[in-house]
Amino acid sequence: MLDQLTDQHYLSDERFVEMFVRAKAERGQGPVRIGHELRDKGVDAALIEAALDADAAHWTASARAVLARKFPAAAADFPERAKRMRFLEYRGFTRKQIAAALKGGDDE
Repeated sequence: MLDQLTDQHYLSDERFVEMFVRAKAERGQGPVRIGHELRDKGVDAALIEAALDADAAHWTASARAVLARKFPAAAADFPERAKRMRFLEYRGFTRKQIAAALKGGDDE
């Protein structure tokens, strides 16, 4: 039965990973956190890397959007900036994506 579903592409690790990444990214989670969750589920590392790299151009924009929703005003001082950095790091964004989101640039 499972072989038949796999042959007909109803059951596919690639589709699962793609949908999982999309769903988690829409909830504001970053690539690091999503990758850890997929590894915990036993998904192949190559599939994880391919899925996360496919959305590589959107991660900084996603971090910026998550930051804007949580903190609509600009950071006034370093402790406030550090709080935002910790928030984005907890959400699973890389340091490079966090730095780009905080400064407002398009760097990946």
